[in-house]
Amino acid sequence: MPEIKDKFKRTRQACYYTYLAMSSVFCLPALLFINFREQFGVSYTLLGTLVLTNFCTQFAVDLVFTFFSKHFNIKKTIRVMPLITTVGLLIYALVPNLFPEYAYAGLLVGTVVFSVSAGLSEVLLSPLVAAMPSENPDRDMSKLHSLYAYGVLSVVLISTLYFQLFGRENWMYLTLFFAFLPLVAFVLFSLSPMPELNLSHNPESAGAAKKKNIGLALCVGCIFLGSAAENSMTNWISGFIETALHIPKAVGDIVGMALFALLLGFARTLYAKKGRNISAVLLWGMVGATVCYLVAGLSTNVILALAACVFMGFCTSMLWPGTLILMEEKIPNPGVMAYALMAAGGDFGASVAPQAIGAVVDKVAASEFAQSLSTTLSLSAEQIGMKGAMLFAAVFPLLGTVLLLFIRKYFSKANQK
Repeated sequence: MPEIKDKFKRTRQACYYTYLAMSSVFCLPALLFINFREQFGVSYTLLGTLVLTNFCTQFAVDLVFTFFSKHFNIKKTIRVMPLITTVGLLIYALVPNLFPEYAYAGLLVGTVVFSVSAGLSEVLLSPLVAAMPSENPDRDMSKLHSLYAYGVLSVVLISTLYFQLFGRENWMYLTLFFAFLPLVAFVLFSLSPMPELNLSHNPESAGAAKKKNIGLALCVGCIFLGSAAENSMTNWISGFIETALHIPKAVGDIVGMALFALLLGFARTLYAKKGRNISAVLLWGMVGATVCYLVAGLSTNVILALAACVFMGFCTSMLWPGTLILMEEKIPNPGVMAYALMAAGGDFGASVAPQAIGAVVDKVAASEFAQSLSTTLSLSAEQIGMKGAMLFAAVFPLLGTVLLLFIRKYFSKANQK
């Protein structure tokens, strides 16, 4: 066993670095939302559409691999994946600045390209890590996803420092910097051996297939709601803190988004070291996320609302990777197709929720109710729109709580048969 583990040590490190380097794809656009609104006049709905495009593209990639994974050279796809990220970020950075009249189109095209790579990473990196021999596979999976959180933290800190030194209007050069980081991942994968991945899962009987398909469908629903809960805050925390709480962007990004990412990574690292009973962890994560959204939306105390946004990182930390761990526990040897379907559920949640948040902000802010309430609460209509969106977002973890209670009951009965 030690010889086999050593054989794939560099491969595992390549997976870890890739998640770290590609975190900019998920969080950098959110840091630039207000900048795009001010520089190019992009509405909140269109900003939400960028997020929708990001995750819908990933969703499409997930579905392709769900049904056609056997038609791909998996090893070559993994190796070329970081190069696609670089191309997408280059388009994202260059087109809006070189051709400002097509700024939004450039952002949209760049988003599609780097989202293809992001989708591939979610479909392929988790089963790749799971396929490598390990004494503690749960730890490896949690560590993989914790590095995404630490990557987000790094992007926030680097971006905040950069904006302070060089100004928000020079965001293009920052994006170019992040565009070249995935090239290291390309080199690492090119020099690393690849384990064989299970591309299909063939249960022993029709009855077993039915149980496992129902179990997988429940896990897909769970990861959809968990991803929606996490990504609603991930994509809007910067804008919410700056617009709704009137905290300066630099302070808000450091105290808000950076601490959110830190707690996200810390909780995943904590589970990797000492975690167990993943279904209970998921359940309490959903409950905590619901409470945090309600506090953020209802509280008139800036510090309390900010704390709720930050603590959301801890609550939502295991909702995506934890559901993968739950699936692995309940569905042995699931195969790439199952991981692709799970990634599809997660990406669908991550696309629908942030887009809906942007639409809710615009609709509520433009309503007569917000106009009249703004006078009473001494808040702008835009602030009320943001807070209304937080209340709307609480629906996702609330439904997730109900679903998890059902999932625990279902698998308990299934194990007894």
